[in-house]
Amino acid sequence: MAILRFTKMVGSGNDFIVMDNRDGMISENDYAPYATMLCNRRHGVGADGVILVAKSDTFGFCMRIINADGSEAEMCGNGARCIARYAFEHGIAQRDMRFETRAGEIRATVFNDVVKVNMVTPYDLRQNIALTLPDNTHVTAHHLNTGVPHTVLFVDDVAPIDVKSIGRVIRYHEAFAPRGTNVNFVQVVGPHALRVRTYERGVEDETLSCGSGSTASALIAALEKSVVSPVAVTTHGGEILTIYFEREKHDAFRNVFLEGTVRTVFEGELNSKS
Repeated sequence: MAILRFTKMVGSGNDFIVMDNRDGMISENDYAPYATMLCNRRHGVGADGVILVAKSDTFGFCMRIINADGSEAEMCGNGARCIARYAFEHGIAQRDMRFETRAGEIRATVFNDVVKVNMVTPYDLRQNIALTLPDNTHVTAHHLNTGVPHTVLFVDDVAPIDVKSIGRVIRYHEAFAPRGTNVNFVQVVGPHALRVRTYERGVEDETLSCGSGSTASALIAALEKSVVSPVAVTTHGGEILTIYFEREKHDAFRNVFLEGTVRTVFEGELNSKS
């Protein structure tokens, strides 16, 4: 009976179960059931998602990120930082590396417990989207894909926001059908600082941190609120993510990077037939 070894990792509040699957021991058909089992916080290991180091025909490895509900995400900023540290510490890649994701190539650099990754070129920018919620509340939202789709709403104070309830409504709003969207509530603290709370698609709840959401929030804040790089984003878990970017023109960005801490919580073994 095969034994699967895993590492529980946390990237600035986002927690993941990371496994080396380059030998294909877990088949693609089993990705979803394994993820839902392992991510369950009462009956499994507990995590926001499972990250698999998979084979790549182009780079040293490919990142596959499976959400807690069994759906697969194209990319994950904090997950990319976790897999980079995992790959470096397990001899899969050098300190400076490139790897494949379903959203495109990612470059990463590991500085001990701090990992910096470039984000894919943002696209699908939509500003000033008027949304009507089921309670007839009218809100203005902005949308940007930073590897996965994100919607941003600016608020005066993120603390009292009912992120789970409002986030769920917007996540499934017809304006973002059929794929849905992640939802970020953003408070501008200063020209280089934001506070962000995120409802994550696939987790279907608020998470302590979201790298791609923090990135989208910083870029939209640059457009709408004159925020400038680098931007320190305080996440719901209290940790800081730093977003770097260059403005190419009014509505375009290049050299977008996400930086923050990554730590290993513990390692374990799983019976593959459990």
